[in-house]
Amino acid sequence: MHKPLKKIVIVGGGSAGWLSAGIIAAEHAIDHATDSATGLEVTLIESPDIAPIGVGEGTWPSMRSTLKKMGISETDFLLECDASFKQGSKFSNWHTNTNEHYYHPYTLPHGFNDTNLAPFWQPFRDKISFADAVCTQSQLGEHGLAPKQISTAEYDFNANYGYHLDASKFAIFLQKHCTKNLGVKHIIDHVTQVNPSETGDIASITSKNHGEISGDLFIDCTGTSSLLLGKHYGIPFVSKKHILFNDSALAVHVPHQRPDSPIASFTCSTAQTAGWIWDIALPSRRGVGYTYSSSHITDDKAEKELRDYITPIMGASAAESINIRKISFSPGHREKFWHKNCIAVGLSAGFIEPLEATALALIELSAKMISEQLPANRQTMDIVAKRFNTKFLHRWQNIVDFLKLHYVLSQRTDSDYWREISDHKQCPDTLQEQLLLWKTQPPYHYDATHTEEMFPSASYQYILYGMGFVTDPPLEKRLDSSKKADNLFSENLKHTKHLLSTLPKNRELINKIKQYGLPKI
Repeated sequence: MHKPLKKIVIVGGGSAGWLSAGIIAAEHAIDHATDSATGLEVTLIESPDIAPIGVGEGTWPSMRSTLKKMGISETDFLLECDASFKQGSKFSNWHTNTNEHYYHPYTLPHGFNDTNLAPFWQPFRDKISFADAVCTQSQLGEHGLAPKQISTAEYDFNANYGYHLDASKFAIFLQKHCTKNLGVKHIIDHVTQVNPSETGDIASITSKNHGEISGDLFIDCTGTSSLLLGKHYGIPFVSKKHILFNDSALAVHVPHQRPDSPIASFTCSTAQTAGWIWDIALPSRRGVGYTYSSSHITDDKAEKELRDYITPIMGASAAESINIRKISFSPGHREKFWHKNCIAVGLSAGFIEPLEATALALIELSAKMISEQLPANRQTMDIVAKRFNTKFLHRWQNIVDFLKLHYVLSQRTDSDYWREISDHKQCPDTLQEQLLLWKTQPPYHYDATHTEEMFPSASYQYILYGMGFVTDPPLEKRLDSSKKADNLFSENLKHTKHLLSTLPKNRELINKIKQYGLPKI
């Protein structure tokens, strides 16, 4: 129980495995731990036959600090992972299906920490969108602009951003960096057996060609098979399909119309009959897919809607013949994520549709907490595990509520899917309480009840007011600090005009990075 924790074994690669390895190795300086008696050892074993799913192509801004902490050059990352900049999400036809759209940008409303501008915007909601009134970033999206300039240092920005990336290339890039620069040991082999100790902990795993691999802590990154936490320990799966219906996806790589086609810096989400289509622009291609409910539409009809979407991009003949990949998933998560000396990270912990790009963010947050709270020995591990489970159960509930918010605000009635998923009877009690409260007071700092909430209250504002929700605060709330609010609106407008006149197009910046690279910090 008092023996120091020395060996971490990560089972499974992909983004989950290699991000976990890199975050832990960088935090604990594995590459500098030359004394085996005191140093921590991180080993990652992955199957040679199982390819990553490879469709998690959007990140949050948190990925910038993650890559920076791992010692990764942003220029190298952008070029080797076919990556571009993501400034948020653009939602089309979610509200009324009348060719309307709204933005959820990554930049907070102007002056957000001191002033909640939502009450002061309400009287003008018919004249200007909420995002345009309080933030510069939606206009950057409309004009196809990048969030920074070629002279801006790596990871710095003019407008907050994450990334669009090729998930398969990202995993390979991380693997190379972790093994070459961070001291992570890499084994390519099949896991044939999980071996428990007398206490019920995992003592080791048996591999086909490398024999037994022992460890003090095992991280399960085996995807939906959840080999350790799910199969070995039998931790139950908690389904969320009764709240969020989507359980299938069709994915395809679509070429740009021209080599110099614009690269959108927002993930485009376009609502369909029984779900929505994502459209993610990379420098070399677009990743497009339709996530939908198999209970509300057949695969054939979903495929037709997807092919109809890509036809204007690539032509009818090419759209009809291009290969489309089917992915099935169960929306939900494990009952707990850390059991004994085993932790699930990534798909082995759970998955809910890719709306708002939560998958990679959860991997980052999981690995960050494991690394920063890494127990010194087995005696303290259960305490950390209890904290971890409490934190991530809250985070999963937070995700379910936030994603459901996008649906319950819809006024679409054109299909059974939209009528049912927007029904408040399918809405969690926690979200129903918030919606009732937000009728008279807009989301703000008190809505964040935990540290490191998944979504800031500003994100709820962007979705609520983008979808036509009306908050009617008391008159005195609107009059209070009105002059300060007017100044903030004016400052935002001035700043928006400045950025529109100075920032380059997204593809223009990517091309310059290929030629010159970004300045090092």
